[in-house]
Amino acid sequence: MQTSDFSYSLPEELIAQYPAECRTDSRLLVVDPEAGLLDRRFSDFPQFLQEHDLLVFNDTKVMAARLFGNKESGGKVEILLERLLPDNKVLAQIRASKSPRPGSRIAVADHWLGVEGREGDMFVLSLETSDFMALMSAHGHMPLPPYIRRDDESFDESRYQTVYAAQEGSVAAPTAGLHFDQELLANLQQRGIETATVTLHVGAGTFQPVRVENLDDHVMHAEWLQVSEAVCDKIARTRELGGRVIAVGTTSVRSLESAAADGRLKPFAGDTRLFITPGYEFKVVDAMLTNFHLPESTLLMLVCAFAGYDEVMAAYRHAVAQKYRFFSYGDAMFLSRK
Repeated sequence: MQTSDFSYSLPEELIAQYPAECRTDSRLLVVDPEAGLLDRRFSDFPQFLQEHDLLVFNDTKVMAARLFGNKESGGKVEILLERLLPDNKVLAQIRASKSPRPGSRIAVADHWLGVEGREGDMFVLSLETSDFMALMSAHGHMPLPPYIRRDDESFDESRYQTVYAAQEGSVAAPTAGLHFDQELLANLQQRGIETATVTLHVGAGTFQPVRVENLDDHVMHAEWLQVSEAVCDKIARTRELGGRVIAVGTTSVRSLESAAADGRLKPFAGDTRLFITPGYEFKVVDAMLTNFHLPESTLLMLVCAFAGYDEVMAAYRHAVAQKYRFFSYGDAMFLSRK
């Protein structure tokens, strides 16, 4: 298949710029293999779960990874930290009128960041007078996606974060999880729905467009993940009881499928470059909850691989016609594996 096969028309006004007033106020489009497309509210989600189902969440936490500073010449710089590295260094994207040279410095408040060099499109930065976690805590901004065309506001600190976020390291939220509040999670627990958590630190590469037409030529960005032995045990138990493994978000899908890359699910910690496109044989996940994704994005390709290309593209056309809200602060879909 070609990248252009995953294009669709989306009116600008359907791109959600703000979250729903309450997390569970979002809409939910259920793609049911038998009943077809069902328009529901996210608060209805528990109705679609069955006894012994296992929900797998991504517990990554979004860092305040956007920093603003100045070059030694005075020019303004915007920095998006991509990944923390050893020795108090980071990998970062930099936006400036002219790219900084290796050996130069960037001032963020009263801290100086050294430009160590480049790795592809990104820069390696160092910080001697503090550490990057403290710098982000004091001066960082929530890294809202580029299609949210406004500055971050105080409420984004909590709303662009899942209520169960625990492991700091992402520069983008695992957005399917944004619809859950503590009350809904408690409701699921009372109903006996099992849960498990994996960790995948979402990188800014998730927003990068696929720049080739032939999908075989695309180089997937790397993201760090961890799937524990406890999660593997819970999935084995779910299988024994006849339940479904339901991934909350594409990041949970990639985590579980990466950990089962050789055909058998086992504990895993490290980088993944797994690129899931139609034709991929899923090994772990039976159903998934996800938001609506950008045209021609790797995430849309993953969803099409999971639930069927024709079915997903028809669901997207329905969502546009019914004026669902799209992308990170938008509405959700629930799909079963085809």
